[in-house]
Amino acid sequence: MLKNNVRHVNEESRVLIVSMRNLKLHVSRAAVYEFEDVICGCDTVDLIVPSLDPNIFKVTNKLANNTAKFFKNGKYIKSLVNQKIQIEKEYDLFFFFCQSIQDILVLNSIQGWREKCRYAVCWLDEIWAKDIDNWLVQLRLLKNFDNIFMNFNSSIDQVADIVQRPCHSLSYGVDAIKFYPDSINLKRSVDVLNIGRRSAVTHNSLLELVEQKNLFYIYDTIKELYMVDYRYHRSLYSNFIKRSRYMIVNKAKFDLTGQTNLQEEVGPRFFEGAAGGAIMLGVPPKCEAFTQNFDWTNAVIEIPFNCSNIADIIADLDGKSEDIERISTDNIVNSLLRHDWVYRWENILATVGLNLTPEVQERKANLKNLVEMVNTSKSHSYKQQAAFAN
Repeated sequence: MLKNNVRHVNEESRVLIVSMRNLKLHVSRAAVYEFEDVICGCDTVDLIVPSLDPNIFKVTNKLANNTAKFFKNGKYIKSLVNQKIQIEKEYDLFFFFCQSIQDILVLNSIQGWREKCRYAVCWLDEIWAKDIDNWLVQLRLLKNFDNIFMNFNSSIDQVADIVQRPCHSLSYGVDAIKFYPDSINLKRSVDVLNIGRRSAVTHNSLLELVEQKNLFYIYDTIKELYMVDYRYHRSLYSNFIKRSRYMIVNKAKFDLTGQTNLQEEVGPRFFEGAAGGAIMLGVPPKCEAFTQNFDWTNAVIEIPFNCSNIADIIADLDGKSEDIERISTDNIVNSLLRHDWVYRWENILATVGLNLTPEVQERKANLKNLVEMVNTSKSHSYKQQAAFAN
């Protein structure tokens, strides 16, 4: 039995986090682990990191969830094989980012997490409204939490009815410092970045542009994207965005017919593209969360999903250098002021009534300092343009 898998950061740690980083290595998980790292840098945290070969865990987790469904009770079903993690000390807050509701059974191997923590918070990520009835057994386990945060707004009411706990809307975020370009005037050597699901029509049109105009176009070439190390992946990905002029973005699971049952939600790609200052082209979701979080002009320049004339659109935008600079600047500034992970953590702390740490205040100050640098650089750029014009 594994009895101690807690990384003690501080003897006075007030926060306990369970991380899936050693169990789930798909690229879609990297942003979550990034958020956990930001929390660790801004608060006093002990981190529980259960370890099991990810291939084995994939099997045991599936078996555990199927068993829980069969018996219609997941309270005693464990997805971690032969592991027992005992919580010894007391904490103010327990936090678990549950990217998939199937992750929840991991907590059954962690003894004392509820009893030893004054407050318990779960961030429930991707759960589509049409799928909720399939996961009732797992969702009922969320009743052990005091508050649940969700970034899929259209699913909140259904989940709240099931768990009978306060469910709050909380949008995705990004490490805006990591994604911040070193200079607002940084040369962007990548013409177009197109990561993840994509339109074959748009993709083929961009490939033609590569042949015709020597376009530097970066896109995925392999399936089943699993990471060696989430930090390496996040660093590479952020550097791609910071050096990209245009980035293709689309609403969540836009290309899977019937997958979302017409439910439109905001995926993390929008926050990441904006933070890196890329000009985002694509199909934004038509939902309140998008309108609230990306309410500045041309946050996303809408183009058809199947965009055969992408070359003409890019050529037209290339001729509007001042507009492009303004959009890029607006994307960066709004990300620094509104979408860094620290603001999401601040929201969670406020909800449970815990004070902000000096480290949270320091990070917020650093973000504001970067905004000042952007504005100063922008002003200097405009002065240079005016001098050149005269």
